[in-house]
Amino acid sequence: MVVCTEATSHFRIASRCLQAGKHVLIEKPITTLSTDAEELASIAHDKSLTLMVGHTFVYNGGISAIKAILDQRRDRVYYLHASRTNLGPIRRDVNAVWDLATHDIAIFNYLLNGVPQWVSAVGSRVLGNCREDVAFICLGYCDGVIGHVHVSWADPNKCREIVVVCSERRLVFNDLNAVEPVRIYEKGVSALSEEPESFGEYQLKIREGSIVSPFIDPSEPLKAECRHFLECILHGLKPKSGAEDGVNVLLTLEAIDRSMQLHGTTVKVEKHECYRHASQSAAGSAA
Repeated sequence: MVVCTEATSHFRIASRCLQAGKHVLIEKPITTLSTDAEELASIAHDKSLTLMVGHTFVYNGGISAIKAILDQRRDRVYYLHASRTNLGPIRRDVNAVWDLATHDIAIFNYLLNGVPQWVSAVGSRVLGNCREDVAFICLGYCDGVIGHVHVSWADPNKCREIVVVCSERRLVFNDLNAVEPVRIYEKGVSALSEEPESFGEYQLKIREGSIVSPFIDPSEPLKAECRHFLECILHGLKPKSGAEDGVNVLLTLEAIDRSMQLHGTTVKVEKHECYRHASQSAAGSAA
């Protein structure tokens, strides 16, 4: 079963499908409450069913290429920045963060193999909407990596860009550039091992390099996502965007909403249920 309805109906429909013994692929966000998403994950686990969320960009060739570069561990990630703006379309069921930033949070988590520890966000209802239609979000990952996301339903310029700044290079994904969706800027700043010649050069060295546009497989991400869903069902594979990934994105979105209500105050991201159980078990063993 594929659930592609308004987000507020995802839990009701998906739970009935799972209870009927059906494998389920749900369009993002998986639900509108993390507790509902965790319940769906529990049902799927108990019934040995595949439950997958439609984080489509995880199946995008450009994002996969950047992921492969980062997994080589040749340099350190400093920060990530995402812009996802356009004039609408304005949703009735969720705000712009839940509509747009869901993609970028899923991408950041995928690229970094982790989840945010804290968030700080501000949003506004510039269109007089009942929900936030523009937001600026900071995400704090482990090892001091910062993620920044800008989303808007009110920007005349359509933008779909992800930037990853590393110690040795800058990686750019532009979903609107069909010819060169990924560009690699072989430039960076590294620490000097020798004694600097001046205060301005103290411990830092700027390295210039080439700009490379690698070949990206032009396959359709949605098609790849659906194919992966079928492969997981047939071969019992763990989905690249499974229920756990959906829950982790939801927990981040809930923290962002709380931070916006507090005008940008830093808010800790709650842990997924399985992580909480693991922490409690570890604490019990230590005791």
